Amino acid sequence: MMGALKKYRKFMLFLAIGFIYTLAYPMTAHAMHIMEGMLPPKWCIFWFVVSAPFFIYGLYRMHKIVNSDIPNAKVMLALCGAFVFVLSSLKLPSVTGSCSHPTGVGLGTVMFGPGVMSVLGVIVLLFQALLLAHGGLTTLGANEFSMTIVGPIVGYAVWKLCRAMKVRRSISLFLCAMFADWSTYVTTAFQLAIVFPDPNGGVGAALVKFLGIYAVTQIPLAIAEGLLTVIVYNLVISNDLWKESALQ
Repeated sequence: MMGALKKYRKFMLFLAIGFIYTLAYPMTAHAMHIMEGMLPPKWCIFWFVVSAPFFIYGLYRMHKIVNSDIPNAKVMLALCGAFVFVLSSLKLPSVTGSCSHPTGVGLGTVMFGPGVMSVLGVIVLLFQALLLAHGGLTTLGANEFSMTIVGPIVGYAVWKLCRAMKVRRSISLFLCAMFADWSTYVTTAFQLAIVFPDPNGGVGAALVKFLGIYAVTQIPLAIAEGLLTVIVYNLVISNDLWKESALQ
């Protein structure tokens, strides 16, 4: 038992520091997570309905993984969920009163596939909405769709494509995390643009404006997130806590 705890102490220390930081230094919640009250009721319902099938599939996938004989599966699920929570809680000021932050979904996407992330993401988004005033309950469906559905699907596609092309594992993982992050923000910008179209240019012009706001901070943040994801994943693999072929 003590040996197992020593294996995980690096991860627990990293996650504990991040968790303490998010609680000790709260920030005004004008972030990638769409705030409570920003979306009309019809759009809140729409995104809940669109996200529901992915969430149900994620529950099915998680049930299979939890009840499998894969070593450390439950611990790694918890690690991936905590990784998303910590990274997506580290909000940095952007422009025009907005904020940006990493998403952290790349790690779990590579280890468990995109389906599981929709469930882990809902848990994270609920905790952030209730404890950190980050996001909202009525906008939960929209935030889930952008960060834990579109992001992981795009990241997983990039990961599989890179591996099929014999790209090095670290580079494939870096690109997976980076594109998962960027696609999340593109989706969020679109979600806001269709609700708040530009008076002159319509949805297209509004989309360009929102993307411009996010791009200032999110491009470097996504690169940093990709590097951090590679470091954590390599630590997991090098300490024999997970096998790349576990779910294959």
